[in-house]
Amino acid sequence: MPLDHQHQITILKDILSEHQADCCGTVSECEQIERLVKSLLGNEQVHPQIKSILPDIYTYGQNGKYSADLNSHILSHQQQLSDWVNQLT
Repeated sequence: MPLDHQHQITILKDILSEHQADCCGTVSECEQIERLVKSLLGNEQVHPQIKSILPDIYTYGQNGKYSADLNSHILSHQQQLSDWVNQLT
């Protein structure tokens, strides 16, 4: 059974919160961010305000996936992570 968009937003927010709090993450988390964002962008039930930040979150996940130093990538996005978590709440 697929997750509805509210559950997807919750999972996305949880991953971003963990990145912000722990200043570390995994490539698989970045890949999951990409998958969640793609799904949310294609869902018409997602609020336009949330959709407006999803491309930036997707870019963050994609750049993190290919980053030579993922922890530095996460550390350099602390402010954005905080902003995104607040906007997804």
